[in-house]
Amino acid sequence: MSTDIRPTADPDRYHELRAALATEFETQTARLTELTADTGDPGEAHTRDALLSATRQNLAQIGDALRRMAEGSYGRCERCAGQIPAERLEILPHAALCVPCQSRR
Repeated sequence: MSTDIRPTADPDRYHELRAALATEFETQTARLTELTADTGDPGEAHTRDALLSATRQNLAQIGDALRRMAEGSYGRCERCAGQIPAERLEILPHAALCVPCQSRR
């Protein structure tokens, strides 16, 4: 299996990952909209705040991945500039770091 996911190397895989990221972005945006609706239940406030925080973080990571795709740097580790294996990106499409750099973080 190739580790290169650039659009010129494997356009089908690249477009599948981009579509998956775009779909997940839409899903997380809808979730954020639902979570921001005030239910009026103070007992749910802490849980809702935690879910809001996690959803915002997911949106930021997905947005960053889509930006890297547009810039042409998607699939490169932001720390060491090495190539992130396609297998990692298939599992975690918004990954910005390779496994060794993520482990050191």
